[in-house]
Amino acid sequence: VQLQAFGGGLVQAGGSQRLLCAASGSIFSINVMGWYRQAPGKQRELVADITSGGKTNYADFVKGRFTISRDHAKNTYLQMISLKPEDTAVYYCNAYNFAGTGYWGQGTQVTVSS
Repeated sequence: VQLQAFGGGLVQAGGSQRLLCAASGSIFSINVMGWYRQAPGKQRELVADITSGGKTNYADFVKGRFTISRDHAKNTYLQMISLKPEDTAVYYCNAYNFAGTGYWGQGTQVTVSS
């Protein structure tokens, strides 16, 4: 499985952005797809994920502001609204197959200016 992230960039506080993660390869082996983020000097943390059955999971700090969705087996989107400067981070696309093997895409920088 290969993952490629699109989107990101610079946005003002209060603004919105949408990230796309496009999967290729053995896409029908994918169970969970999600987004993690890593800010400078901090550990990588889960933002949100979604199972193949459509069950979603969100970190408390994005509930009500971010929405994860999935398009068939291969694309996942992260719609972000009401962005805050503390949302600034490199966002990474992630996937796990049904055997529990994890895959990572390249990161995409999201910068929220105050």
